[in-house]
Amino acid sequence: MELEEAREFRERCSQCAAVSWGLTDEGKYYCTSCHNVTERSREIIDIGAIPNTKIQAINRGLKRKRKLEKGWDWYVCEGFQHILYQQAEALQSLGVGPELKNEVLHNFWKRYLQKSKQAYCKNPVYTSRRKTTVLEDNSSHSDWESEPELLSDMSCLSFAESGAESQPDVRTPKPFPIIKASHSETTSVCSGSLDGVEYSLRKEKGVMKMSVPRTLAFCYLSLLWQRETITLSDLLRFVEEEHIPYIHAFQNFPEEMKLYGRDKGIFAIESWPNYEVIFKKIIEVATFLDLPRFPDITENCYLHPNILCMKYLMEVNLPDEMYNLTCLVVKATGIGEVDFLRFDPIAKKAKTVKYDVQAVAVIVVALKLLFLLDDNLEWSLSNIAEKYNKKNKEDKPWFDFRKWYQVMKKAIDEKKQKWEEARAQFLWKGEKPLYYSAIDRPVVYKRREMVVSLQKQFSTLVDSAPNIEKKKPSSFQFNWTEEDSERPCFHGHSLQGVLQQKGQSLTTKNSLYWLSTQKFCRSHCKHVTTYEESNFSLSYQFILNLFSFLLRIKTSFLHEEVSLIEKRLFKAKYNKTNKKSSRSRKARKY
Repeated sequence: MELEEAREFRERCSQCAAVSWGLTDEGKYYCTSCHNVTERSREIIDIGAIPNTKIQAINRGLKRKRKLEKGWDWYVCEGFQHILYQQAEALQSLGVGPELKNEVLHNFWKRYLQKSKQAYCKNPVYTSRRKTTVLEDNSSHSDWESEPELLSDMSCLSFAESGAESQPDVRTPKPFPIIKASHSETTSVCSGSLDGVEYSLRKEKGVMKMSVPRTLAFCYLSLLWQRETITLSDLLRFVEEEHIPYIHAFQNFPEEMKLYGRDKGIFAIESWPNYEVIFKKIIEVATFLDLPRFPDITENCYLHPNILCMKYLMEVNLPDEMYNLTCLVVKATGIGEVDFLRFDPIAKKAKTVKYDVQAVAVIVVALKLLFLLDDNLEWSLSNIAEKYNKKNKEDKPWFDFRKWYQVMKKAIDEKKQKWEEARAQFLWKGEKPLYYSAIDRPVVYKRREMVVSLQKQFSTLVDSAPNIEKKKPSSFQFNWTEEDSERPCFHGHSLQGVLQQKGQSLTTKNSLYWLSTQKFCRSHCKHVTTYEESNFSLSYQFILNLFSFLLRIKTSFLHEEVSLIEKRLFKAKYNKTNKKSSRSRKARKY
């Protein structure tokens, strides 16, 4: 039918000179030989047959209806683009600028499709088997500056097109060249997507397969490029609080994008994102994309350790005066330098900085400098501060470590309990159940109906309270105010009890310090050092557990970062231990 309607168009194709035309879903002519899509469209002569309606062209790209499932023909990469679009929209609602979605993330995704040969190349993986050629306007495919044609509108959700209403000057994306295939080729019995089975089995060297966790890597790289005020730990916490789509992201796919079979293993997630895992995927994505050097992290940027230290000092209710000490630690270790903080994926010695973990590690080192954290000195200093505060109630109170410990212990235990309850109550099964084949579909839907019915019955028996609206997400998990008598605020407390005047500068009364790691692991080890709680004081364990919960990371992960900060701060001590160890080795040889 499409060929008959296109017979009136008799011009030769500019690419292959053939005269064989078909019509796309939006009414444009395409060459059936080389799939070249022209700008010419079929004119509607008689519009009187359509009274009181507006003629609108809806570009659906590859989304032709299937006979089997009555859905669109779609590829796996379209599903991931839909998830990225949802996540970008969620980040924008959190206050991130629209440039992240319309420019940065959009370009990163285009780069991935080009590098993985799914689009913007001579022979995309989808058309290689059918021996068809995709139209290209660019001869350069590996250049970062190249601007190839857009893949498709991907269920009308192209990043550039989505911002067209707010930014009229944005160029409207061109449709993906339609690939004519037989019904047997397009219909996959084992997956809803066209390439679900092939995608799950694909193992090509040097090609990074996309996954749902890697969508978070794309989001973080975009945030880092824009130097936004969201750290990786914040991003993962927003995911956990369901402010950013992740676990059930596929539930928001259009109804026409059928999801079953192998698609379940690709898009269904059954675990929370882990900091270490996502961080590794960030490095993988940046390396695979050959991204250029990222913008510099200067002192005015949110990700600079000085600013993050200020943020986390407020978060854990520590005195404001500690900020000066953390700045000294940052300066002495050199971790605040632009060269150290710069992220350059293609550099020979690429440095990967965990900005939030590093800032928290600086605070831990500062606490050790002040209170030693050996289960002895911190309590002695607390006794002195307690006596002073009783005698001088009108003066500025001295910081009492014991009182702070009691307040934070209670607050963090309550927070942990709510967090564990929320995790236990989380429904991993979405509203739209997934099934492996059309045979399983009625059974799966029937089970889902039974589960929903039982939930309603139990909720009426328990007489549960109505669902409270979600609070807006915040970078702070704790809120400390002077008016709250049950949870006192220590921000304005003085450190005079732990500092002493020496000349024109203040120094710590504590002159001792113990290193968290005496000896680091060798280069072939996957970890920097080991962490066993029994080898460390209870105070140090509490501090690590407190910050680890705030960042949702493992305690050993933070301990490693603390050890690396100490290694840079106490170079002389580590050099002495290295010399001693080398001498003992020589003695053993002789």
